[in-house]
Amino acid sequence: MRPVTKKWLFLKISSFILIPLMLWFIINFVSFYDKNYQEILKFLTTQPSKFLFSLFLIFAYFFSALSISEVFEDYIHDEKIKNAANKTLNIFAIFFPLITIIIIFNLSL
Repeated sequence: MRPVTKKWLFLKISSFILIPLMLWFIINFVSFYDKNYQEILKFLTTQPSKFLFSLFLIFAYFFSALSISEVFEDYIHDEKIKNAANKTLNIFAIFFPLITIIIIFNLSL
C-alpha cells in the first residue's frame, strides 16, 4: 500500500472514531456549566471518563497531526523545512496528549 493511501485511510478511520468521542465530550462539557469544581473533578477521576477522555485526546491529536501534515505537504516546497515541520508536529502530537493524560490520571479528590 502506498504511503499516501495509508495516510488517507488513517485520516478517515481516525475521523470515524472521533465522531462518538466528540459527541461524548460535547455532551459532558455542556453539563459542566452548572457544576462546581468538586463535581467536575469527580467526573474526571472516574475510570470510564479517564479512559474515554484519553482516547479522545489521542485520536484528536493524531487526526490534527495528519491533517496539518497534509497542509505542510501541499504548501511547503523546501524538503528540509517540510521534514523539520513534520517532525516538530509529531513531537508535539505525542508530547501534549501524553502530558495531559498523565495529569488526568494523577487527579484525585
